[in-house]
Amino acid sequence: MSLNRRRFLSASALAGTWSLLSPHARALGANDEVRVCVIGFNSRGKAHIEGILKSKGARLVALCDIDPEVLNKQADALAKQNVVVAKYDDYRKVCEAKDIDAVVIATPNHTHCLIAMTAAANGKHVYVEKPVSHNVWEGRRLAEAQEKHKVVIQHGFQRRSETCWEEAIDWIKAGNIGKMTLARGFCYKPRPSIGKVTAPTPIAPGVNYDLWCGPREVKPLMRAKLHYDWHWQGAYGNGDLGNQGPHQLDVARWGLGNPGLPKRVMSFGGRWGYKDDGETANNQMAFYQYAEGAPLLFDNRGLPMKDMNWTKGLEPVFRINGK
Repeated sequence: MSLNRRRFLSASALAGTWSLLSPHARALGANDEVRVCVIGFNSRGKAHIEGILKSKGARLVALCDIDPEVLNKQADALAKQNVVVAKYDDYRKVCEAKDIDAVVIATPNHTHCLIAMTAAANGKHVYVEKPVSHNVWEGRRLAEAQEKHKVVIQHGFQRRSETCWEEAIDWIKAGNIGKMTLARGFCYKPRPSIGKVTAPTPIAPGVNYDLWCGPREVKPLMRAKLHYDWHWQGAYGNGDLGNQGPHQLDVARWGLGNPGLPKRVMSFGGRWGYKDDGETANNQMAFYQYAEGAPLLFDNRGLPMKDMNWTKGLEPVFRINGK
């Protein structure tokens, strides 16, 4: 099908996963295995690859990434495990492929909906990483697409699929902590500065930067690294409110009984401590007041200590009694 990179498809889908596919959604591949392609795996996508390899009823048949170094490295690693996969550098070709039943999307946030909608329009089930969309408008288009194309789309709330969290929520529901007065979600994960460039960063040879930009305007890369640090620029990422909120904030909301939209929201914060090419807040609080029941407070503190030892991994953003 003909696709305009800058225009979202009017048809779309929500997200399907190999483990939760509806038996009525569409015919499966050979031997009733769901044939899966992972799109984007320089970070979170690697975990999905391992998950598919371990899942009964799923078969990893393809990989797709716009960075040939990332693509070839992962394909070579799989080959050493005797896992042979097709390699794609364009998600549109994946969506057109007749020997792929489902896709797992772990690309930058701003391309989640475009890729998911394209897959759905081509009859593919989708599992899309959090956040499901870069903004509310895109998410609504994705939901409309799922309804139109009748495929399965699943959003990557990992904790919702872990039985330990479900047991903890059931324990709370049983009244073991008494009346709920406030639900709090914490994320105290230190984030280093992403640096500040004085000129556009060259795109590595072979990288399809046009496809990386997806529905956004193709602009010079104004940060030191193409990968991961997009989280902290508004056109592509959502800061830690969108990066960690789907974890800690969602669990807090789950504990409240999954209330609907709040009647009032207040949020404040900023990017403090350094001047770099990042735009999103590294310290932010968001307060959600619902029509009934307890409110919710999400507290994100990402400013590192001035003597942070990054070689030790992720130290907490604070110490108790100086230790």
